[in-house]
Amino acid sequence: MKLLNPRSFEILRHIVDAYVQTGEPMGSLTLAERLGNTLSSATIRNVMARLEDLGLLYSPHVSAGRLPTEEGLRFFVQGLLEGCDLSEADRHLIEDRCQEKKLSLTDLLSEVSAVLSGLSKSAGLVIIPKEEKILKHIEFIAIDTHCALAIMVTEEGDVENRLVDLPRGFSQSTLVEASNYLSARLTGHTLSNAKSRITRELASHQEKLDALTREVVESGLAIWSGAGKKASLIVNGQSNLLDSVQHIEELNAIKDIFSLLEKKENLVSLLDASMKADGVQIFIGAENDLFRHVGCSLVMSPYENKKGSIVGAVGVIGSTRINYGRVIPMVNYTAKILSRLISEK
Repeated sequence: MKLLNPRSFEILRHIVDAYVQTGEPMGSLTLAERLGNTLSSATIRNVMARLEDLGLLYSPHVSAGRLPTEEGLRFFVQGLLEGCDLSEADRHLIEDRCQEKKLSLTDLLSEVSAVLSGLSKSAGLVIIPKEEKILKHIEFIAIDTHCALAIMVTEEGDVENRLVDLPRGFSQSTLVEASNYLSARLTGHTLSNAKSRITRELASHQEKLDALTREVVESGLAIWSGAGKKASLIVNGQSNLLDSVQHIEELNAIKDIFSLLEKKENLVSLLDASMKADGVQIFIGAENDLFRHVGCSLVMSPYENKKGSIVGAVGVIGSTRINYGRVIPMVNYTAKILSRLISEK
């Protein structure tokens, strides 16, 4: 992180503010007026040149003012993480909307997405991890000499099927033994809870399984890895992204964001990564591979259940000109409210 003196940071702040409001570059004369003519235009130009050398500003064309680079936005936004706060009006609105009625969990999460969208004038996002269910039974049924159908049944009666390759020389007794072995260890547990114990048991050869049965068991565990870990994504307010468009370049970027939102699995992957972090996460432009060719920013924060475990994330996605000073505390506060409401359910 580059260190700036107060004068340089103040000039950067004004340029970022102008960019967020209008998308237009700011020149030294306008900056001098904003600063109450406490600095000369020449002094301001020298400071802007230094900020440009540091990679925090750039000039879109000759004789133009300056705009913040993605690095400049990140530098400025990091400072906001410690100092910005949410207005009382926004706090009350978030609380009232989320506690307006006795909402089901699904309706609550949808309402949170809509609230974030409305307040930020961008798109509001909520990730909902698919809850892992308690297992009741697993069974392997041979389809042909090379393949079997692995059937997993939950206590709620849900059934999921996967195809698994079989080793050469297997027999029906091999499949029965593999089915009995896994069912005995999975029944009454989630797959992720039981998998590590089974893996350790296999590694230490605590259970005497023949080579073919062991191979079927390991193949069965492998094809089910990731089961129950998929997530769904609630998105509200895509149309809001069009309201901030000032230039044709921004319109093209918004179109790219629409395409990105349609491929929800991409965002789910990114939001899933954010759930492993602590507090608000901010992704600006090419900082993340997902946005490398899309001029947008994503601000998100995880929310927790009553046990204090992270179970999802809320966020706002928009152009790089979103109002960071308002959006960052908004997302952070909403995640805290959602955590509390989920704990009370």
